[in-house]
Amino acid sequence: MTDSVDGSPSTEPVYRDERLRLFSFATAEKRADYLRVLDAFDRARAAYVVLLHADDVAGWIAAAERPGVETATELTRLTAAEIGPLLDQLHRWGVLERSYDGSRAATLAEYRNRHFVYQFAQAGYQAYRAVAGVLEARLDDVALPRLVLPELLADLEALAEANRGADAERVYRTLRRLDIALTDMAGHAAQFYLSLGDLVRTTEITPEAFLAHKDALLAHMREFGLDLARFAPRLAAAILAVEATGLDELIERAARCDERVLLSPARRQADWRARWDGLRTWFVPADDVAGASTEAERLREATMSAIAAVLSLLRRVTETRKGGVSRESALRHLAAWFTAAPTAESAHALFDAVFGLGRPRHLATEHPDADIVPAIRSWWEAPPLEISRTLAETGRPPSAGAPARIHRNDAGIRRLRETQLAAQRERAAAARSLAGADVHERVLDERETEVLLRLLDAASTAWVPVSGRVGGTTGSDSGVTLTVSAHSGSTVVRTAAGMLHLNNRKLEVRQTTRAAVREVATGREGDRA
Repeated sequence: MTDSVDGSPSTEPVYRDERLRLFSFATAEKRADYLRVLDAFDRARAAYVVLLHADDVAGWIAAAERPGVETATELTRLTAAEIGPLLDQLHRWGVLERSYDGSRAATLAEYRNRHFVYQFAQAGYQAYRAVAGVLEARLDDVALPRLVLPELLADLEALAEANRGADAERVYRTLRRLDIALTDMAGHAAQFYLSLGDLVRTTEITPEAFLAHKDALLAHMREFGLDLARFAPRLAAAILAVEATGLDELIERAARCDERVLLSPARRQADWRARWDGLRTWFVPADDVAGASTEAERLREATMSAIAAVLSLLRRVTETRKGGVSRESALRHLAAWFTAAPTAESAHALFDAVFGLGRPRHLATEHPDADIVPAIRSWWEAPPLEISRTLAETGRPPSAGAPARIHRNDAGIRRLRETQLAAQRERAAAARSLAGADVHERVLDERETEVLLRLLDAASTAWVPVSGRVGGTTGSDSGVTLTVSAHSGSTVVRTAAGMLHLNNRKLEVRQTTRAAVREVATGREGDRA
């Protein structure tokens, strides 16, 4: 197996294929024989015997399957000649490593026959343990790890003390123990709620079995929820106390004592930092997310939801026992009806009636005019109504159908956009001309008058106060600003359409700072051109 330069497993597809090929023995045609061979290697490994020949493997298999040893099924005995090809195939898959053992050869012919011995490859042993773990797992052996919470708190306090005292070995041992405990707690909790969900959803549960264990189940979940609520704040405070002693130093000390020598120091530090971040997210909310919840809070909410689900299941089981009718009994009666059907046509008719696969026989529709035919009138007395074919065949009201295709008039849109831009340019030019001189000392043309009136309309929104007086207001449009200020006496603005009289008001129009800067920059570019 090939790893990357820094010691981490490679992510190249060819290396992933090599790792996945290790599990080929679990799906091969002779998977039972392959498992017997690998079980023999595992038992020999436990007895500190590493290298095995085909004869040795046959002996370990025979010892495990001898009379008096409990086995799941009766298996045929494997000989050394039959085990040899199995060992060679496991070697080709990378599960076993092979080497020569010339000391076993008694003659030159035996030496030339390549007297091989085999042992587990490192990755091959991991693949075998993964398959064996799945086969040996007890899926009903689940529980919420309530007692691990005080152990986590004690380890965090010890970790802070060790980091404060620069005890690298103690830091490594404590941090590793914390990582194992939290991983175990998270895995057990996930498996517990998964099994509980299967229990709630299943239709095969017997009321007697559930009622016999309901009290212990509810008490177990309630105690775990209370302990989690009590210890979560203390664990969060302990984590912050550890970080206060120096997080970078903590990670560096743990990585320095890490015995995985094939990993580079940087890789080990990154691994321990990721583990610490995972531990932190369990009990300390993220700083950059407002109102973020921790994994412990989500676990407590899941516990409360599980208690509610169990109580709902308890109510359902109780009602079922009281009424005597359950889904299981209903399906059994239905199966008996199908079995007792005299003909195939009768069975088909029963199937259509039970599962509602035929056309609808009754429809609920109101008359368009409720005064003529009220909704409370009997079907027998009301006149027939016309219905759609979709409603008659499927029982669903007709839909409006697919929306019509939208036709885009790109030429018209482009023409309107050009007209809009031309009007904006004309209005901007008129605004600049309006701001070029005093509006009270000249005659304004139609464009300038239009811009002035728009500015007056914008400024007049703040003109009238509730009480008192307004010293002045402003309005902005098209890159210019109109200031309306108080003035002694009346003023006049002469326009092409007539004169505008203002009582105790004076107008001043000037360009905004941004528009003035843009105009100066445009002028400089024109001069350079």
